[in-house]
Amino acid sequence: MGGEKCRALTPVAGVLLLAITVVLAASVVTVAIGAPPEPAPTTALSLSATDDRITITNQAGDALDADELSVRVRVDGEPLDRQPPVPFFSAKGFHPGPTGAFNAATAGDFAVGESASFRVAATNDPALEPGRTVAVTVSADGLPVARLETVVEPA
Repeated sequence: MGGEKCRALTPVAGVLLLAITVVLAASVVTVAIGAPPEPAPTTALSLSATDDRITITNQAGDALDADELSVRVRVDGEPLDRQPPVPFFSAKGFHPGPTGAFNAATAGDFAVGESASFRVAATNDPALEPGRTVAVTVSADGLPVARLETVVEPA
């Protein structure tokens, strides 16, 4: 008779263990996935390049947090050897003293109507020269915000 009681409890214990496993798996998936990612800011940026200076202007949309910006530059399809570490004041491959949101001393957002610029040094490659095509990708907190392209103009 004792064996029958044990056999009757086995299916109940199995169902209970299965239920616990399902609940734990759902908890792990919820934690692993986390909250849905925030969308990238919506903004309209413009680009100009004159001699060695690249300038980006926030034309409309959201303000961008200057501390979360990253900028990647390509010249005639080839990435610069050294990319600007936005924000910065002095960095290899660039002239010191970028302006606006690209300058480490600037606090706050890259707001609508503001411009930010930096100058590419001759030690960086490929060189910015009049007639060459410059493509710039701007990201905020790792999310791409804009891909801009222009031709370098002489000063």
